[in-house]
Amino acid sequence: MNYYIKQKLFSWKDKFMVKNSLGQDVYSVEGELLSWGKKLHVKDKNGKEVLYIEQQLWKFLPTYSLCIDGKEQAKISKDFTFFKPSYTIEGPSWQVEGSIWEHNYQIVNNQGIVADISKEWLTWGDSYALDIKDESHALLALGAIIVIDCVMSSQQSTANSGL
Repeated sequence: MNYYIKQKLFSWKDKFMVKNSLGQDVYSVEGELLSWGKKLHVKDKNGKEVLYIEQQLWKFLPTYSLCIDGKEQAKISKDFTFFKPSYTIEGPSWQVEGSIWEHNYQIVNNQGIVADISKEWLTWGDSYALDIKDESHALLALGAIIVIDCVMSSQQSTANSGL
């Protein structure tokens, strides 16, 4: 399954669409403007929430919960590293491999590749191509990719603001 994400520039809150290979909207992702920590709602094309992503507060490093039908299905944490970003995905036992800085990486498990993620260059805003190998993993893989992008964007914003 191929998905494409193009985030809007200059948005006051996170809001973007996830499209299929035909350019049709499959999911919408919308953040809460006034909340403690990041909270994102992923909805299907009928407006039904299918995935909820919430940043866990009071953690030393960024940690997010991914919930489906009100139950936590995965927890994603940024690991403490000096040179290369690394993430732990608890729940489905997945690993992140490749170049996260360049947005060219894979999510893998012991059976192989779960998802391939690559950044589309020469576009306005951030655009990503996602190749999710098994439809049963689509929501959690999409959530993991969104979390990694949120953490990377937050770190870039902090670095650019001089903090």
